[in-house]
Amino acid sequence: MPTARSWTEGLLREQARAVADVGTLLRFRAAHVRRPRAFRVGLLVFALATAAIAVVPAYLPGAGGPGRAQDVLLLLPTALAGLVLVAVVSAVASGGGRELLARDPASIHPISPTTDHLGALVLAPLNIAWLLQAWTLLGAASYGGGREPLLTLQVAMLLWLVLATAVGQVVAWTVEGVRRLRFGEVGVRLLTVAAVVAVLLLQLDQRLVPLLDQVPTVRVVALSVGGVTAAWWGVVGALLGLSVAAVVLGAVPAHLATRRVPHDELRVESESHRARPLPRSDLAVLLRTDRGSVWRAVPMRRGLAVLAIGPGVVALVGDLDWVQLIILPGLVASGGALLFGVNAWCLDGRGGLWRESLPVGAGTVFVARAWVLAEFLVAASLVTMALGGLRAGVPTPTETTALLAMLAVVTVQVVGAAMRWSLAHPYAVDLRSARATPAPPLMMVGYSSRLALSTTMTGLVFSGLARLEAPVLPLLLAVPFLCWSGARLVRTHERWTDPVQRARVVVDVTGHFLAAAVGLDRQDRAEDLALHYVHVIGRVEHDMRRHDPAAGIRLLIGHQVDDGRALALGN
Repeated sequence: MPTARSWTEGLLREQARAVADVGTLLRFRAAHVRRPRAFRVGLLVFALATAAIAVVPAYLPGAGGPGRAQDVLLLLPTALAGLVLVAVVSAVASGGGRELLARDPASIHPISPTTDHLGALVLAPLNIAWLLQAWTLLGAASYGGGREPLLTLQVAMLLWLVLATAVGQVVAWTVEGVRRLRFGEVGVRLLTVAAVVAVLLLQLDQRLVPLLDQVPTVRVVALSVGGVTAAWWGVVGALLGLSVAAVVLGAVPAHLATRRVPHDELRVESESHRARPLPRSDLAVLLRTDRGSVWRAVPMRRGLAVLAIGPGVVALVGDLDWVQLIILPGLVASGGALLFGVNAWCLDGRGGLWRESLPVGAGTVFVARAWVLAEFLVAASLVTMALGGLRAGVPTPTETTALLAMLAVVTVQVVGAAMRWSLAHPYAVDLRSARATPAPPLMMVGYSSRLALSTTMTGLVFSGLARLEAPVLPLLLAVPFLCWSGARLVRTHERWTDPVQRARVVVDVTGHFLAAAVGLDRQDRAEDLALHYVHVIGRVEHDMRRHDPAAGIRLLIGHQVDDGRALALGN
């Protein structure tokens, strides 16, 4: 007797297809890596570094014994709770996690929300905040526990990392779904403010630390230190079961969120602004345009809020003094550059062709973009310093000069590095989506690690100077730092003024040049011009990529101008 297929069979088949699609997308992304050998070497180095961090501290002197190792072990439950918080905040700020495939290319492919959810989980470790937290957790567990419980403790730590990441995705997709409701944005903002206020009140009432001591992480650490026992197997089973449940559960809010339109992004793209008088200089016009591209973008505003308020609240709760606060501007500036600065020209998108047609000097365009990036970083750093300084008191003259010098040095340092990388490695990215990143995941890991290392070392130098009674010394030391970073920024400016280099960047950030241009032509011009442009743009693209990119840009702009005049006369 024939029977119909049950709904469970169809559901399981759909989930299996989603898992297979994740593998296909990963192979697709790996096949388009520009330097495959460096990619494989990077993965190997990442694996070896993780293994070394998880094992080597257990063999250091004092590991697993009384004193410092015991103090580290006592702080481990709080670190586990903090990891969950970092995972949640990172996923919520990115609108449900990072995309395995960008929104525009994915729109024409049958990629299910489940595939998108699983891809975001796979990409979650490729985040410098996640990596630093994970490495710190593994290293602290290895040193605090010592050699005997090394295996059991690290297995529990790895499972907790998986659980925290999966729970963060569930919360992030849920928040994103709520945000896309009619009054969801207001509700999410009110809930965020309430959470921050609650944390501050608990800290002021001296109840935050006792509350953290009551979280289940204490039991996880205590049972994992005792070695292979029945209780430890129970912890492993519980963590594994909760992780699987969180991964499966995360697909539900992912489906609900993707069925609704992101109101904040739609409002930004559809809103109108009153025309203002034109500035008197070309630089002022470009500054206004670039500021609008940054400050009106939803992911930029979300990223700024997380970067500025998050470290500031942590500093406020931790009651950090000014010597410790001096390190924060470097970390905030590094995070701000990762929002768009490391691929600064991708803000133009397909508008890069329009920008190149403007009657302004190339050097002016570069100065405007670097200036707006610097404004963005300084604004985030100042908000962090203002929040952290609420409990730090009045800084001394040396602390004040050290803070100002540090802010100036890291701003020029980060802007110089970001503009240099933007010119050397441009990518076509649509930053309208809150989930987009300005560069591929592995490149973002490299950028973030290099920025974090350089700014942290600089921060430690000026933090040490703040302890001295010499207010002039930080200012004097800032001069060689500024000269070095400024000289590198000037060299990048000179490279940008080269038409060949600039045209290469324009070709890369506009994506697939032929398809983009033809698509615009079919929308804005008569259908009979499409075939003509297929021939013209094909020849332009060949010239740009093979021979003279600058000539290709000039040729395309010339055709655009000529056709625009012809259409105007015809109408």
